[in-house]
Amino acid sequence: MYATLLHTPEISLRWVPVWRRNLLVWRKLAVASVLLYMLALGYGIGAFVPEVGGMKYIAFIGTGMVCQSAMFTSSFEAMYSAFSRMHVQRTWEAIINAPISLDDVVLAEWFWAATKSVMSVAAILVVILALGFGHSWLALWVLPLGFVTGLTFAGFGLVMNALARNYDFFTYSLTLFQTPMLLLSGVFFPVDQLPPALQAVAALLPLSHAIDMARPLLAGRIPDALALHLAVLLAYAGVTYYIALVLTRRRLLK
Repeated sequence: MYATLLHTPEISLRWVPVWRRNLLVWRKLAVASVLLYMLALGYGIGAFVPEVGGMKYIAFIGTGMVCQSAMFTSSFEAMYSAFSRMHVQRTWEAIINAPISLDDVVLAEWFWAATKSVMSVAAILVVILALGFGHSWLALWVLPLGFVTGLTFAGFGLVMNALARNYDFFTYSLTLFQTPMLLLSGVFFPVDQLPPALQAVAALLPLSHAIDMARPLLAGRIPDALALHLAVLLAYAGVTYYIALVLTRRRLLK
C-alpha cells in the first residue's frame, strides 16, 4: 500500500482538459478588485511614507503586492476551490471515473492555481505601469516569476487541502503560515529593518525569495543571487507538490 502511495507521479496530457475546465469556470465567475487596494495602500499610506529603500512607497508596496497576490491567489485556489471540487462538489471523483488518473487531476489543480496567480500578477503589473512605475522590459519577467511563486504556494495549499476535513481547517494556514510570512517577507517594509533573528527567519521563507526577485525586476535591475532565489522557490514547489500528491492518494485511494 505504501509503495503505491509513494511512487513517482504518473503524468499524462490528460491533465490539460482538467486545467481547461477550471479556466472556463473561472472566466464565468471572475471579478477584479486589485486597483482599489493598490490605490488605497499606495497613495493612502504613501502620503505618510513617501520613500522606502530609495523607492517611492507606492512602487515599493506594488512590488510586494505582486508576490503577495501570487501567494494568496494560488493558495486560496489550491485550498478553498480545490476542496470544493474534491469534497463538496465531488468533481474529482467524477473526473477520475473517466480515463484520467488522480495524479493528472492533482497536477492540473497545481498548474491551474499557478496560472491563476499569473493572471493576478498581470493585473497588478498593469496598475503599476499605469501609475508610472516599472517601465523596463525586465518587468515582464515578473509574469513567469508569478507562475513559479504560484506553484510554490499552490503546493502548500494542496497539502492543506489533502488534510482538511472542512473549510475551517484552512484558517490554520492563514493564521500560522501566510499572515506571519506576509509581515516578515518585506511586502510592507524592508526586511533589513527587522531584528537579526527575524531576518534569519525571513531568509527561509519562500515569499522573501520571490520579493527579492520581483523588486529589482520592476526597478529595471537583474536581481542579485537570482539562481539561489529561483532554486529555493522551485525546491519548495517540488517538495510540497509531491507531499500533496502522496497525501491526496492516501485520502482518496485508500
